[in-house]
Amino acid sequence: MGILAKPLGWLLSQLYSVVGNYGISLIIITIIVKLILYPFYKKQILSTAGMSSIQPKMQEIQRKYANDKETMNAKIAELYKEENFNPMGGCLPMIVQMFIIMALFGLLRNPMLYLSSDSMYFAIHESFLWIEDLSQPDLWILPVAAGVATFFSFWLNQQTGATPQAGSNMMMNLMKYFFPIMIVWLARSYPSGLAIYWFMSQFIQIFFNLRFNALRKALKEKNKPTKKKKK
Repeated sequence: MGILAKPLGWLLSQLYSVVGNYGISLIIITIIVKLILYPFYKKQILSTAGMSSIQPKMQEIQRKYANDKETMNAKIAELYKEENFNPMGGCLPMIVQMFIIMALFGLLRNPMLYLSSDSMYFAIHESFLWIEDLSQPDLWILPVAAGVATFFSFWLNQQTGATPQAGSNMMMNLMKYFFPIMIVWLARSYPSGLAIYWFMSQFIQIFFNLRFNALRKALKEKNKPTKKKKK
């Protein structure tokens, strides 16, 4: 985590030296990180959409060769090749996102460990809007805003996606409500700077998800089998 947290700490220090406001610097670094992660989010979404489009063909192969695993695996591999689909295509983007988010989380939760600039030691205690000290928790406004943004981001992510199985659908619906509540609870104990990052991150993700849903819809229409006209 420290390997990535230190460069992010340097970037945050540079932004602060230009902007002169710690709260605004946090918003800017959140935007930068989200823009860097956008191609990875997109690749992951396209990989998931690709999996959804070939799912009927896979199920047909699995039914046809249910008693011949070797042939079934060979046919599925052929299908992947024909469709130019990589089943591991969504894994690398997810891993990259996870490491960057964890590094930024560590930086904002314990900034003193990764900030080398003396001016930043005082910056993290600055006030911003109604918050008197960004190193201290905000008990309600930011946590609730972060929870609401998380809910809408999660809800949009479920739209026009692959149709889940019944058990999976129930779990996703449970997470849709439980995770935002957990974010509110956690944000009330974390530094306000970290809550600002999470709120901004999820707020931007809402617009990402709107874009991804449009991409999913376009792919779904593209892969929809055309009905032959009756003569």
